Amino acid sequence: MAEGTYTLLVELAAPATIEVGALGEVEFAAGAYAYTGSAFGPGGFARVERHRELAAGERDARHWHVDYLLGNPDAAVAAVVRTADADVECAVSRTLAGADGIERVAGFGASDCDCDSHLVRAAEGERLRRAVERAHGAADGAGATNG
Repeated sequence: MAEGTYTLLVELAAPATIEVGALGEVEFAAGAYAYTGSAFGPGGFARVERHRELAAGERDARHWHVDYLLGNPDAAVAAVVRTADADVECAVSRTLAGADGIERVAGFGASDCDCDSHLVRAAEGERLRRAVERAHGAADGAGATNG
């Protein structure tokens, strides 16, 4: 069972106001988002497949903040960047939150740590993907894989 840290690259085709669990209503602009999470414990990276299924409308249960975003019909998982066998979730999130041209979604996905957010947004998806790959590589030292 592979486990580690992952970042979902999510495209939101249209602006949306989404009820996100205890966060309440959150306004999302259309664009590219990156959500960083960890996949340690039962199932490991199978969690990523669960997220993909939710985004595809094949699953309804919402357990994490990102599930509410992925459950929106205008959201799609465009790519996933993974770092196997390394708990670099907060390091990647902090790096992304400080990157030029990237804005964080306050409080999102960070209820169990002291980060400001585990979700960031950029106007351009390719720029965000490159930033995610750099953040994973810097946090792990060995680099990240796509998939």
